Amino acid sequence: MTAIDYDLEFLENGRTIELISIGMVCDDGREYYAVNRDMPIRKIRKHRWLMENVVPGLPKGHGDRRNHVPKSWLFDYSDPVVKRRERIGDEVMDFIRAAGPDIELWANYGAYDHVALAQLWGRMIDLPEGVPMFTHDIQQERSRLGLAWDNLPQQEAGEHNALADARHNQAVRRWLAVRAGERR
Repeated sequence: MTAIDYDLEFLENGRTIELISIGMVCDDGREYYAVNRDMPIRKIRKHRWLMENVVPGLPKGHGDRRNHVPKSWLFDYSDPVVKRRERIGDEVMDFIRAAGPDIELWANYGAYDHVALAQLWGRMIDLPEGVPMFTHDIQQERSRLGLAWDNLPQQEAGEHNALADARHNQAVRRWLAVRAGERR
């Protein structure tokens, strides 16, 4: 079994979930990170929490590029991780399939993450072959093991950056697996 830990940053309003960014890390060492070029910028600008917590982690212009990126932009559109939603869907499908036929998806509080992931390809029934129809949840495993939130390893940096969060999810999942093995 190969695990892929992932995290999505998104805008949700109780009816829709709109992708901002996605980060994935695989047990085989590969990583994937993309920012959705098609994200709803105007809605995000009105969302204080996203502006304070998620937007600062999006790609910004570096060096000379910093002088050519208008301050009104939330991120640097020319950064190679910024991609159209359809391309992200294709690349995520390839990333998952490259892990082999027997994979598990893991996320922290992953219900919305899995819905937003599935929406890369349309409806849940439209999931490409090889993409699991559910995500294992770190919080469910924590609860099953009788552990409190404070017992889990804490993230030291990069919180609300999808790739940093995915890396942390992998570390926590592996930590939980050791604890589960100790209970047997």
